[in-house]
Amino acid sequence: MARIDAYGYITLGTSHDTSEFACDSLFQWWVNEGIIHYPKAKSLLILYDGGGSNSSRHYIFKEDLQKTANALGLEIRIAHYPPYTSKYNPIEHRFFPHVTRACEGVVFDSVETVKTLISRTSTSKGRWWVKSVIRHEYLVQIRLY
Repeated sequence: MARIDAYGYITLGTSHDTSEFACDSLFQWWVNEGIIHYPKAKSLLILYDGGGSNSSRHYIFKEDLQKTANALGLEIRIAHYPPYTSKYNPIEHRFFPHVTRACEGVVFDSVETVKTLISRTSTSKGRWWVKSVIRHEYLVQIRLY
């Protein structure tokens, strides 16, 4: 068996991409993987792109993130990439091309199909991908400030 130098954790959702989903994904990762690999961690640094559900301008995201930090008992720091620069995120740059290649030409007819494709993702470095499915129905929230 190849030595695993790195691994990825993908959370699939069956509902809307909301700040609540982003925070639930972070919570799932910490409970399933993070606490195992980083048992002495007191804080997390998360790299996010600058748009979508986890936008640096979203007050809802900041509120949901604080709730997640409180629930986990961790300090969570966020570093947002400016809009349209997520291609410079080293994790995404190394991770998603392999997932994209594994999914080429396939119609996503079910979550199980996507899970199967992602589970087959690997590279010559022995990377493997863990995935989680959140089947919660998220409501899109809009707040005007």
